[in-house]
Amino acid sequence: MEARCRAFMEDVERRDLTALQGWFSAEAEMWIPPRPAVHGARRVVALLRAIFRLYPEIHWKVTAVHPIDAHRCIYFTDSWGTIGRDTPYSNKIATVVRFDADGRIAFLSDYFKDTTIFAAGRSRFAPAEELAAED
Repeated sequence: MEARCRAFMEDVERRDLTALQGWFSAEAEMWIPPRPAVHGARRVVALLRAIFRLYPEIHWKVTAVHPIDAHRCIYFTDSWGTIGRDTPYSNKIATVVRFDADGRIAFLSDYFKDTTIFAAGRSRFAPAEELAAED
């Protein structure tokens, strides 16, 4: 379980959208605040693409992985980078992930230690219509 979570985050760190598409089941649900949950691998990848555009520099370092059972775990990351042209970003994140029987991510939800930057920059996140258009 730990190796799966770390391998997934390595693909996120590389911003490898092709590899990331393969991580998610067709019915996957992903919730990364401040956005509402998105459903389906294509929309999940569209959300990740929007996040990568918003953060010209963003990094994640997995600091701990805690398996819950054979298909679920919680892992913790430190994240840092830049939002937009020059707004520094730093956060600690707890992620709950559930894998399906085929080993793909069926559910992923992030919980952020500091949400202030999201409240200040809500308009920076792509509206739902923009994500749907990328489908």
